[in-house]
Amino acid sequence: MNFNRAVIKVGSALVAPSKTGCSGQYILAIAQFITKCHQQGKEVILVSSGGVAAGRTVIRHGSPELSPSVKKAMSSVGQMKMMANWQRFFDIPCSQILITQDDLEDRERYISIRDTIQIQLENGIIPIVNENDTVTTEDLKVGDNDNLSALVAQVCEADSLFILSDIDGVFTKDPNIHDDAVLIPIIDEITDEIYAMAGTSRNHLSTGGMKTKIEAAEKATEHGINTYILNGTKSEVFSSLIRQINPGTRFSADKNTIRAKKHWLKHTVKSHGRITLDKGAVNALLNKGASLLPIGIKSVARSFDVGDCVDLVDQQTKTIIAKGITQYSNKELKRIKGKHSDEIKLILGHEEGDVVIHRDDMVILEQNVEVKPAKVAPKNSEEKGTKTNAPI
Repeated sequence: MNFNRAVIKVGSALVAPSKTGCSGQYILAIAQFITKCHQQGKEVILVSSGGVAAGRTVIRHGSPELSPSVKKAMSSVGQMKMMANWQRFFDIPCSQILITQDDLEDRERYISIRDTIQIQLENGIIPIVNENDTVTTEDLKVGDNDNLSALVAQVCEADSLFILSDIDGVFTKDPNIHDDAVLIPIIDEITDEIYAMAGTSRNHLSTGGMKTKIEAAEKATEHGINTYILNGTKSEVFSSLIRQINPGTRFSADKNTIRAKKHWLKHTVKSHGRITLDKGAVNALLNKGASLLPIGIKSVARSFDVGDCVDLVDQQTKTIIAKGITQYSNKELKRIKGKHSDEIKLILGHEEGDVVIHRDDMVILEQNVEVKPAKVAPKNSEEKGTKTNAPI
């Protein structure tokens, strides 16, 4: 176990395998593993799914297709059961941390979450994180605990992320269909081919699947965090980890990590608008490390305010080349687009600076995304197989 601080994500299939409430069938072995980590001086943060599954028997429902409101109610009561179930396996205190996408987007709340977790770890407490389903809306939710765990690993500056479910890891083919499917022990680079291997979740209580796990791995490895997809239903998995043997799939951490703020911008903050740029501005941003000036703006789309994140679009290729925090609203930018910076105060009657987006508040996207008509978030708004004993 070559790590000092790890985030362990536990899926619904492990917390409530019978789908009739919480169980210790699988999480006992996970808790024992965490206890051994603590005994070795290692720090662990849990991201636990299972709130909806744990509360399923308490809230009346007439269909396997649950409405958002019913899921929220189940999660609210199930969260209590889930936390009690975890705590009974530990002799040290656990804490409950419920967060939303909005909390992660807001820089002050982001730092507050980080500081809270840090203090709890210093005091030997096991933080247990979950999404605050009761208050989330479609626009303000992370959506799945795989990606949430990657964001939490970033927030708490972990060096490893373990994603546990009922899946052995990433296979060359779907092992449920193909007998010749082979488990991939190490993935050094996440490519389109790796995503093509992703299957879909067969657990109707789960919001994840292999695709979301690979997405989470991409977020984490880019931040320098080694990420593992492991089968938490097998107790031998944890024995292997203790012996520093990789029993699943490891995604190697990127050695060229991006700064924390830029990672936050790229993977956490949702964009509220789009700014289309001319050829000169695109060249300045991509090749010269420049900030965005109003003179390079060709058009502004959608409503956004000062401090919002926006997508920057190449007028020629129609692709999103960057994201950044704007110092001017959409209404203000429509008035000063194409103008020189020294004209801003004359036109607006005030100025927030001579740049629209400062380079430090911007992240360049290595793989440009094609611009497609899509709903923008309002302002307020888990395969069986054989394991391999590859070294961790």
